[in-house]
Amino acid sequence: MIVCVAVVGHQNNPLYIQSFTEADDALKLHHIVHCSLDVVDERVNNPKKSGLTLNETFLGLLYPTENYKVYGYLTNTKVKFILVTTDLDVRDADVRNFFRRFHAAYVDAVSNPFHVPGKRITSKTFAERVSNIVKSFGLSSAG
Repeated sequence: MIVCVAVVGHQNNPLYIQSFTEADDALKLHHIVHCSLDVVDERVNNPKKSGLTLNETFLGLLYPTENYKVYGYLTNTKVKFILVTTDLDVRDADVRNFFRRFHAAYVDAVSNPFHVPGKRITSKTFAERVSNIVKSFGLSSAG
């Protein structure tokens, strides 16, 4: 189950953070997202150590914690997408599919002429699309 998704700008400024759990966990999830940015920077700045190619946008598992797994994705414009899940046996194909759909929703949101680049995403349509993507996570592999 996905418990948090985040969009972080190229200067590590939060553009969108949504948690899908009780309010008690929200601060902890924000902390996990913030800590994952160090891992993203390390992988991007040291591609030889992480085994990433220059055109790879899916960063894979950033780090596991006791209760969560954190995955990352980097766009061509250096915007980072972070996914925090409680499922400890998630397939990479499902996560890649999630990020592909999430990226499409993000592109639609920032293509809005009323959106100011680099500012928080406040679109209700984007929030609804993200919620639908989160609800459908992992369902394609069940059938």
